[in-house]
Amino acid sequence: MSPTRLMKTRPSAPALSCQDIRVSFRDHEVVCGVDLELGAGDWLGIIGPNGAGKSTLLRSIVGLTDHLGTVSLGDGGVPRAADVALVPQFPVLPKGMTVAEYVLLGRTAHLGWLARESQVDRQIVSSVLHRLDLSAFADRFVSTLSGGEAQQVVVARALAQQCPVLLLDEPTSALDVGHQVSVLELVDDLRRSEGLSVLAAMHDLSAAGRFADRLILIDHGRIVAQGSPEAVLQSDLLSAVYGTPLTVQSIDGELVVLPAPRRRVHSQKEIS
Repeated sequence: MSPTRLMKTRPSAPALSCQDIRVSFRDHEVVCGVDLELGAGDWLGIIGPNGAGKSTLLRSIVGLTDHLGTVSLGDGGVPRAADVALVPQFPVLPKGMTVAEYVLLGRTAHLGWLARESQVDRQIVSSVLHRLDLSAFADRFVSTLSGGEAQQVVVARALAQQCPVLLLDEPTSALDVGHQVSVLELVDDLRRSEGLSVLAAMHDLSAAGRFADRLILIDHGRIVAQGSPEAVLQSDLLSAVYGTPLTVQSIDGELVVLPAPRRRVHSQKEIS
């Protein structure tokens, strides 16, 4: 584990703060008084089982879901489209639009009333497509993309938005292993080189432990644990929350979360 990871167990100067966030659907509260603080340049991972409230929390932060509580930037202001970008888990891709045109939508938050995209905006889009190895897709219609390709394009749009805070909702769920790593490493490079602050709901616990400075474990809409990956990724805790036996191992300095070994049932022939 790198010394930098060990030192960043607490957030730096805040980029985004949430106080007592609550979301209810009908009579059921799905996010129950969540407090969190995302430090500038930090990566805060949100983990928890399906239905824990991770996606709802992220949608609340960008104003897509009605909520109680307060969301604020480090300066105390209310987040705007130019401040926070969201990569949704299930994006809707418009028909009849090319990849380049779709990614260019990420620049809309920076345009004035009735303004059109400039050459600088198009250069930013070209650079993002290149960094995600998507340049060859620029003229393809988004409706022709596979699930994994579409997810990369949605990430590209969010990166083209160039917001100081990036929210990721299961950003690699449709990607193969190679593209999972490349997307997460690109986001990690950007936050280190450009001070991007990342709040990511992550399904892959091992990837969460690898990339996040701190983790928040949510169950039934409540935070049940938070701290460094080493503190949160504990076998007993994860097994209880996820409802299945899990083990946590350190391999080459990286935390890896695996299902507990299955008990082998011997056949009668083997016994005899």
